[in-house]
Order: sequence, then structure tokens, then C-alpha cells
Amino acid sequence: EQLEQLLEENHEIISHIKDSVLELTAHADGQPAPPRRDNGSWALPPESRPSFLAVSPQDCQFALGAKGESPDLQMLAVYSLLPFDNQDGGVWKQGFDITYEPNEWDTEPLQVFVVPHSHNDPGWIKTFDKYYYDQTQHILNSMVLKMQEDPRRRFIWSEISFFSKWWDNISAQKRAAVRRLVGNGQLEMVTGGWVMPDEANSHYFAMIDQLIEGHQWLEKNIGVTPRSGWAVDPFGYSSTMPYLLKRSNLTGMVIQRVHYAIKKHFAATQNLEFMWRQTWDPDSSTDIFCHMMPFYSYDVPHTCGPDPKICCQFDFKRLPGGRINCPWKVPPRAITEANVAERAQLLLDQYRKKSKLYRSKVLLVPLGDDFRYDKPQEWDAQFLNYQRIFDFLNAQPQLHVQAQFGTLSDYFDALYKKAGIVPGMRPPGFPVLSGDFFSYADREDHYWTGYYTSRPFYKSLDRVLEAHLRGAELLFSLALAHARRAGADSRYPLSDYSLLSSARRNLGLFQHHDAITGTAKEAVVVDYGVRCVLLHSLTNLKRVIINAAHYLVLGDKDTYRYDPDDTRLNQDSLPERTVVKLDASPRFLVVFNPLEQERLSLVPLLVNSPHVRVLSEDGQPLPAQLSAHWSSATDTVPDVYQVGGAPLPTAALGVGASALPHVRAAHCRATFTLQSLRCAGEEREQRVSTEFFIYGTRTSKDKSGAYLFLPDGEAKPYTPKDPPIVRVTEGPLFSEVSSYYQHVQTMVRLYNVPGVEGLSLDVSCLVDIRDHVNKELAMRFSTNIESDDTFFTDLNGFQIQPRRYQQKLPLQANFYPMPTMAYIQDTQSRLTLHTAQALGVSSLGSGQLEVILDRRLMQDDNRGLGQGLKDNKRTCNRFRLLLERRSSANKDGRPVSFPSLLSHLTSMHLNAEALVLPVAQQPALPALRSFASLSTTLPCDFHILNLRTLQAEDDSLPSAEAALILHRKGFDCSLEAKNLGFNCTTSQGQLALGSLFQGLELGSLQPTSLTLMYPLGTASNSTNIQLHPMEIATFRIRLG
Repeated sequence: EQLEQLLEENHEIISHIKDSVLELTAHADGQPAPPRRDNGSWALPPESRPSFLAVSPQDCQFALGAKGESPDLQMLAVYSLLPFDNQDGGVWKQGFDITYEPNEWDTEPLQVFVVPHSHNDPGWIKTFDKYYYDQTQHILNSMVLKMQEDPRRRFIWSEISFFSKWWDNISAQKRAAVRRLVGNGQLEMVTGGWVMPDEANSHYFAMIDQLIEGHQWLEKNIGVTPRSGWAVDPFGYSSTMPYLLKRSNLTGMVIQRVHYAIKKHFAATQNLEFMWRQTWDPDSSTDIFCHMMPFYSYDVPHTCGPDPKICCQFDFKRLPGGRINCPWKVPPRAITEANVAERAQLLLDQYRKKSKLYRSKVLLVPLGDDFRYDKPQEWDAQFLNYQRIFDFLNAQPQLHVQAQFGTLSDYFDALYKKAGIVPGMRPPGFPVLSGDFFSYADREDHYWTGYYTSRPFYKSLDRVLEAHLRGAELLFSLALAHARRAGADSRYPLSDYSLLSSARRNLGLFQHHDAITGTAKEAVVVDYGVRCVLLHSLTNLKRVIINAAHYLVLGDKDTYRYDPDDTRLNQDSLPERTVVKLDASPRFLVVFNPLEQERLSLVPLLVNSPHVRVLSEDGQPLPAQLSAHWSSATDTVPDVYQVGGAPLPTAALGVGASALPHVRAAHCRATFTLQSLRCAGEEREQRVSTEFFIYGTRTSKDKSGAYLFLPDGEAKPYTPKDPPIVRVTEGPLFSEVSSYYQHVQTMVRLYNVPGVEGLSLDVSCLVDIRDHVNKELAMRFSTNIESDDTFFTDLNGFQIQPRRYQQKLPLQANFYPMPTMAYIQDTQSRLTLHTAQALGVSSLGSGQLEVILDRRLMQDDNRGLGQGLKDNKRTCNRFRLLLERRSSANKDGRPVSFPSLLSHLTSMHLNAEALVLPVAQQPALPALRSFASLSTTLPCDFHILNLRTLQAEDDSLPSAEAALILHRKGFDCSLEAKNLGFNCTTSQGQLALGSLFQGLELGSLQPTSLTLMYPLGTASNSTNIQLHPMEIATFRIRLG
């Protein structure tokens, strides 16, 4: 009887699902219709407040395109132009034969700068610490010793994470020697970031944060500001990086890992040096001078000239008897009186050939490799032999060459001087380029597009850590300012600052191009995981958040006592959420919205009783929905229920007291996938179907690995053993469908809340492919949007780059990084896939978007790692699917595109979830009051990227100053924004900072360069600022 009853109920529910989902969407605007009351206990959604969208027409002009000159080199166009035929170029395999006339330098001699460098990975084959103890400390120690032996020697260094660790371990005497070497130009700190970050998967918050961390360290300890960028190892390059470097006042940069066909094309046209300009830039304010290395690698065989067999003979670490030799079978020979003429001539021939690929008569020749110069013998071998060659060349006027050791800035300065310009200007005759350098192939069809997804568990964790760091920075800065204003800072836990500081450094470390990329050894990945995330930083950040939140919501601040053991608020935002135990007395929750916009969001919470009401701070009941908490497809967790309650004001802490809705769930075995989407109030239905696919790898010797994606042809549909179990949950605030397949559980949820949350579909996938062999799991959305071969992906969550599916390239070449979003569109609609973690994405056919969810590969792909990817974890990938109507479709050929305001906000909601802090039970609970940090909501194209308290002289303590980093987003107005459910105004980039922070005064305001190294203009009394669209600006402020 029970079974029959269940079946009947199931049948009934299934028949209701379609109606109710339509009902939910149909009433999303205007007055919500009362949901069916099966047992009279469903609560009504809140009255939706009338929302208004006031975007001035001027603010819509930006997305319509710049009026400026178009660049000489547009990367999208370059791709369409090149044949990608991979012809054999002779000694320079991927290039061509270079010839020259001996008298070409008679009027203007060749100026050669040999730049010694050592590439130190903060974790790859060994952990950060092991590299430091085995190699890095010895490199830096010998550097101090050996550079002092001859003032003509030069060296460059880039990774501050290693440098700062070494600095902490050396004597005052050694530190003074380092400052002297930097001061006299022998040692140059290049880029100066905490690491040399990956540029594909990293988010711009973390890219900027690690740059600030490095620059602040350099300024404080050595008193130096970097001038030139050095990024020889990231696997492809984003145009976000030149923007950030330019905003930090750097004037030149070097890149290396670019597709070999582009290198060849640029070499043939002398375009390897260019001014790199942002796609949206109407003038030249974002230009930065960029040097692209022409050959296969940054090692010595591939940097002196086109012939590696010859260049290898000038890597004097490979002298016979050493541990490494030349694969081309001709060893180096030590330079003597007897052979110097012949050796110098041979090397000069390579220098001259390389010089022919560039426009100027100044030549950059890097001299180094991974973890080089770790022994005094190697310093001697390189520096003494090269010096003999230089002395010989410079003494022969008829050769018309001047060769010397140099730093990177020595090279750039000489080039600027020859061009007769000051650093930062465009040298006459050099091209302007816009676009980016993804995706990268180093040979044949070996595209480095696998690492866009490799180890997605850690890519996801990275963003969780980032969101917590941003939340902690904001709350700490505000709590500290309020405590100081109240004279209570002696009672505030200032020691939290060192927790913040180490979290910044761990997040920074993880941006390294072998960390977030998923391309390190398994043990190293675990080391990152422990450091970064799980044990250290995430836990510490929770503590910082709790302490700050506790102070800010206390009604009577005088009762604040900081007790390290008794954190009154316990944090639950790790995946294993705590269950709030309810009894007769109410339990309080503090909810933190880390955004600068008001939000109406469902906040999920686990409780131990189904008899629960949710009240607002002033005792008013809030709408809530109770659901079961599932441990598997068909089992619920006994005595645990999930309750979702609603709204949250701006960047604020809301306090609420701890509804009894009705839940029915149905199980059935059937294939249930998303089929179509319809926006409320619109007739047209948009077909959107989702399917899972599996990619295999090749049977030939070259197979996919951590870096490379080498599929065995097109993907095949995923066919699990059993059909999925499907569970449908229906309720007044959300309805969801969960499908349990063998390797992936999907959850599609529709919110019935006014505003951002209710306008997109919440999609998440829990993926577990640990029993697969050499397979990659992809999720494909298919629609009838006529997108042809064009799709759009973001770069670092900062900007959008249009992409084109290239038929002439192999399938794997058409994948691109997707840190936060990708979209396809036609004249009528745009479908955006928002993501909470970086993954690889493509559009392999018109109307399609496809994302790689996880990859399990059993072998190394011959790029030095020596391992496959076998340490997969159960990974949750979170998405939002947003369908928008386009009204005035502008021509799609333009190389610039922007999300809508709704799209920006959807992305923020997904990436900055509300944090829930249950208040511990206490006999006499002090009064808690909501705290609003901002006196008004910001214009909705403004984003507070960070409010970062700066360090005091004692770097474990906070100073009275903070860095306020703002970003004004570029947005497209042609996407209709009906019923946004949030109040949104824009102000032509104007913002009054003076009265922005509720209850605090702005003591001082100094605009600075991005990383605070240079003041910009004078600190004025006016606190009104203006930002251009897309601009990121930093202000040094004092709040009190």
C-alpha cells in the first residue's frame, strides 16, 4: 500500500514540476503569486521592492567601441591570417634561415646585453621549501659573493617569495651587500611579484595581490621599485598582465612561451617588439613596450641565436666533466687566448642573426635556465669565459660590436636611448599590438590547453581562499578603523594582521605557474593544499573574519573582549557545514555580504530540527524554505535539515534570529537533463540542452598529460552503466532537480527570489572520475543561438576576449581559459556560462559551449613533470547559466566585447558568497546589531577589489593606512535589463569617497600607482574621484 501511495505521489509531483517551474518564473516580476499551499505552511516570498536601473546614456557609449586608431597587430586577425603549416626551418626548426651582410653594422654598431638569470619555481618537481634548501639559498648566497668580484657582472631576480625567505635568514652585513648591488645596478629585481604567476587560470584579484605583496616587500626591505617585467615561463600570456604592469609604472616587459607559428611570423616581419595596448583603449594610455623572445625556450641553447647546436657550446655549465651536456653532441670549450678569436666569431654570427629579427641595433641575450648559478664554479665558468669573449669583441673595432653583461633594464634603457625617447614612450616605427597569446603550442600540435582544467579541485579551492581573503581584508580594515575611532584598538586582536599577511602570501604562492595550473608533482600539490588552503590560511582567515565581525556587530562595543580561545562566532563555510542546534531559546546568526551592492540571496544553513522559524533582527519573520539534507541520491541525513532564509544589505553584516515549510521529493530513474530556458514574461523559449561527453587520448607516443590536451578525436557521449536517479525538490523559494549519474551528480536550481539570484540558473556538478583511465569529462550546452564560429571568454575575470573556432587548427587548439565566464550570442540573445573556478572552455560548433570538468591521465606528457594526473578528488564545479535578450546588436567583428551589468553582478554573486557565522550559545548574549559598512551603495559599475590594511614598520602589525583598490567595470547596455531586482545607478565614473564608509571619516586620500610605489599627483583635499571604464585605481587612505 505504501509503495502504491508513493508511486502515486511521485506521479503527481512529476506532473506538477513543469507547471510549478513555469509558475515560479512567470511571477518573478511584479507580485509573486502565492505558491500552492499543500499543508498551509509555505511562507510567501518577500514583497519585491520596486527596483530601478538608472544608467546614463554616456555610460553606455564605452562598450560601443573606441574612436582611436586601430592597432597594427590584432591577434584575432593574425590567427586568421597564418597558415600554421609547421614547415622545417633548418637549424631553427620552427623558423627560417637568417642571412645578413657583414657591413650592416658599420654605421651603427651592434650593442649586445647578455643577461644572466636563474628561473626559480616556487614549487614544481620539489616543494617550495625543498627547492629553497637544496638550491635557491645557494644561488643567492653565491650571487652576493660572486657579483662583488667584478663590477661588470650583472644578474636579475624575479620571485620575491624565495628572496624574502632568504632575506630572513641572512646577516645584516649580507643585506647591506645586496642593497649595494641593487643600488649600483648590478642586481635588478624584475617584475617583483611574489611569484611569476600563471596568466590563464589566475583571477585579477590574486594577480594584483601577489604583485602588491612583492612590491611592498621590496620597497620596505631594499627600497627599490621594479621597472621591467620578466615572464619567461607562463604557458601563454594574458593582456591583463601588461595592463597591471603599466598601472604599476613598469615601462618594459619580456615574454617567451608564445605559439611557434606566431613567433615565426613576428620574426619574419620584425614585430617581436611592440607596444602592447588594451583592446578597449581609445588612445595609448595602456601601452607598454613588450619584447617577445624568438626561439623555442629561455635556456642557453635557444637564446644566443637561431642555432641551438652552436648556442649550447656557449653554456659553460655544460663543459665536459659536468653533470649536464649538449644533446647536439658538440660540447662547449673553455675560452683561451688560443681559441678566443674563433669562438667569439662563431658566437657573434649567432648574435647578428638574432639581431636581424628585431628593429633596433640593441640585442637582448638571456643567459640562464631553471635553478642555475647554484655553485660558485658555475658562476666562474659562465662569467669568466664570457668576459674573455666580450673583451676580445670589444677590442676589435672592425667587428662593430659592443658586448657586455647587462640587466633587463640596461637593455631597455639602451634601446630607448637609441630610439631617442624616454622609457614608457613608443619608439618610432614600432608596431602597436592588441589581444592575447592563448593558446600556446611549443611544437607540432602540442597545445598546452589541458592545464586550463588540470586538478580542478585546487583551482576551485584557490577561489574559495581568495573570496575569504577579500572578505577578511574588508572586515579587518573596517573593524580596525572603528576600533581606533573608538579608542579601543588596544583591545582589538592586532595579531590577526599576521594571519592576514600569511594568507596573502599563500594565495600569492598559489598563483605560481606550476601551482594553480595543476602542473606540479603530487607531493608538491599536497604541500600547496596544506599551506594554502586547508590547514593554514582558510582557517586563519575564518578567525580574522569572526573577530572582526564580532566587534562590528556588538551593540555595546565596550563589552568587547578578545579571548583567543573563545571565538564566539564559529564559521561554517567549509564544505562540511556545521549543524546549528536549536532549542527553546533562539540561536543568532551573523551573515556577511562581502559585495558593495545590496543583495537578496538565499542563505543555506543546517539545523537539527524541522520546527524552525527565521526572524529578522527586529523580530519579523523572514521567508524560509526547509529541505532535507541528503547524504546520497536516496538517503537523507537523520535529524539534519537545510533551511534557506533570505535578504542581505550591502557590504554588511546582518544579524538574524533563528519556518516550517513543506518538502516533497521524488525519485525516479530517467534521464533528466536541462532542455530549455525561458525568461519570465517572455514568450520565446530558448533551447538549451546539456550533455556529458568523454574525451580519450591518443594511442600514439604523444599523449595528454598535466599540460597538454591531445584528444583521440571528437568527444563521445558519456554512457553510464545505469540511468541516473533523479530527485526533484519543489518549494516557494527554490526548486531543484538533482541527477545522480555514476561519475557526476548535477544539481540545477531555480530561485524564486526577485533580482539577480532569480534571473539565472544555478548549475553545479559534483565530479568523481577516479575509476577512469585516460579520460576527460566535458559538459556541453547546445542551443539554437546562431553564434557561428565566434565565442567569448574572459581573461582573469578582468576583461573579455573574443575567440574564433579555427577550422584549420586541431580540436585542442580551440580551447581557452575560462576563469569566470564564457558566452555565445547572435543578434537576439546571449547565453553566458559563469563559473566559480577556472576551467578550459570552447565552442566547437555554432550554438555550443563546452567546458572540461576534470581530466585523469595516466602518463607524463614530456614537459619535465615526470607524472600523469592520477590524484583526482571529488570536485564540485559551480556555475550560473544566464540567458539575456540583446536589443541593439552591434557588429560582431569588433575585437572588444563586454558583459552586461546583470552579468557582472551574477558573476560577483557566484564568486563572493554570503558568509554565515552562527553565534555560539551563551547564557547572557550581548545585544547584536546589524552593521552596514557603506553609507550608500556604490554605482553598480564600481567594484571594491580590495581594502587592504598596509603593514606598519613592524611588519607583523597593521599601520593606520590602507590601500583602497577600485575597479570600474566596462559593460554592454544592449542587453535588456528588466526586473533586475536591485537598485542600480551609474555616475560617469564619479564617486564621493569622503562619506562612503558609514561612521568613519576619510583622514587622507592619495591616488597611487597600482602597487602603491608611486604617488600620482598631489594628495588633494577633495575626496571625489573619477575612474574611466575598465580602470583599476589604487588609493592610499586613512580611515578613522
